[in-house]
Amino acid sequence: MKKIVLVVCLALFGATAVSAEEVKVAGLKPDDVKNALGVSFYLQGGYTYNGNASQLTTGSGENDLRVLDHTANSFTLDLAQIVILKDPSAFGAAGFKVKISAGEWAKLIHAYGLGDAAPGQNPEAFDLTEAYISYIAGVGKGLRFDFGKMGTFIGGEVLEAKDNPNYSRSYLFTYAEPLTHTGLKMGYAFTDAVNAAFFVVNGWDNATDNNKAKSYGLSLGLTPSEVFSASINLLQGAEQTDNSSNMRTLWDIVATIKPTKKLAVSLNYDDGKEEQVPGTSLPSGVTGDAKWNGLSGIVKYDLTDKYAVALRGEYFDDKDGYRTGTVQKLKEVTLTFDAKLDGGLILRPEYRHDSSDKQSFDNDTKKTQDTIALAVMYSW
Repeated sequence: MKKIVLVVCLALFGATAVSAEEVKVAGLKPDDVKNALGVSFYLQGGYTYNGNASQLTTGSGENDLRVLDHTANSFTLDLAQIVILKDPSAFGAAGFKVKISAGEWAKLIHAYGLGDAAPGQNPEAFDLTEAYISYIAGVGKGLRFDFGKMGTFIGGEVLEAKDNPNYSRSYLFTYAEPLTHTGLKMGYAFTDAVNAAFFVVNGWDNATDNNKAKSYGLSLGLTPSEVFSASINLLQGAEQTDNSSNMRTLWDIVATIKPTKKLAVSLNYDDGKEEQVPGTSLPSGVTGDAKWNGLSGIVKYDLTDKYAVALRGEYFDDKDGYRTGTVQKLKEVTLTFDAKLDGGLILRPEYRHDSSDKQSFDNDTKKTQDTIALAVMYSW
């Protein structure tokens, strides 16, 4: 996997260097070159303090039930990304997007079949996170096709902290939703207020399909006004290895309300079900259907153009223990302060309180967990 990523990086940098020289002849500044080539860079790191972290045989400890920001009491390089984007802008136009990730989080977002590692067990700190080709066909107002590996259309949060109000991710992002899809997307904007997309993909985080069935998705986007927007999403397909019959179904609703210019309220609801989950996947060891659902709400207020505060509250019910490994009801409250400094730098201190109705924290001895984090992000 590392060799593949390095070859891709060299090819992309080679193409970029040639184009950059051509652009420099015109006397453009570095930012002009970046914009002309569609290149951007992103760096993210953090430190999370947990006074009651679960102790492992090695390392400084773990933040329980936190898959991405799982490392406690240690500085971490979360992400180092390069993105090259050429977005099609007219009928008959083609484009592409390539996003390459490195760092601790790159190990945890690995799709099945991309290299030799199993999902979430990438031994290399590199990941080809997105790589797809785009084309706009001259149908109506323009029918857009995206083909390849792309980020999910499900949920209200994304991988990069800079594009979320909070540093840490919700339980919905971590346990209720997929991260990426590999396949085909067809999108069409009926009006400025209504758009829709149809997906045919390998499934949840599958670069290579693990059975003979495909998963199908529908997404309806509504923006009736500047005050309110929403998306209603459905994803269904067989996700179990070598089983093309048992369906996994996920309903996902995301809504954003902006009553004022400075205030934004985001809501995300997920309801999932999987048929006939293998007994070894359930804590009870009994084969049957597994269900999960949850609701997350984020309130963000811009104090100034540079400073903002965000509060997230969440409830996640893992009814059969299929998603977290324990039948439990989880709650979390997260308070985040956001400071945008000059030069593309972002500082984000954060306090988070996790709770469960089971003893799921501190080596299964406590029902709560408190963490304090400081994240640093840079974009160019």
